[in-house]
Amino acid sequence: MLTSRKLLISFLFIAMAFSIFVQLAEATSMTITVHGGEEETKSLSLAVEDRVLIRFVVVGQSESSVHFFITYPNGTEKDFGKKGDFHESFICDIEGECILRFSNIESTEDKLVTLNYEVEHYIFGIPQMLFLAIIIAVVCVAAVAVFILMGKPR
Repeated sequence: MLTSRKLLISFLFIAMAFSIFVQLAEATSMTITVHGGEEETKSLSLAVEDRVLIRFVVVGQSESSVHFFITYPNGTEKDFGKKGDFHESFICDIEGECILRFSNIESTEDKLVTLNYEVEHYIFGIPQMLFLAIIIAVVCVAAVAVFILMGKPR
């Protein structure tokens, strides 16, 4: 009974440690309607060393493209021109907001933009998921060692 109680306490400690270290990776797929003569924006909160992947596809009745801009967290804005199918990845060098701007000012028809983006966090230069897996492995090995040492008669 006593060992099962210790095992339960160890398991709860591991679960609490895991829940403290876990941050959700931000991966989203959404559709945005960019009305004729208007602009739509989407902002992403980024940290230093985040790897960002942005993809989108535009669907329209006569023309399937919108004018696309990215404002990076360091303040620089990049104009990618008219795009109908887009793929871009970059590494964030400063913490801040990344703003995606879809402009349909030159057209009168509505455009449907299917946006997919993923933000992968890095901790000490290691992907967050690998870092957490290492932490979990170390905690499990430590828990097993404590369990073995507590079970031995002295």
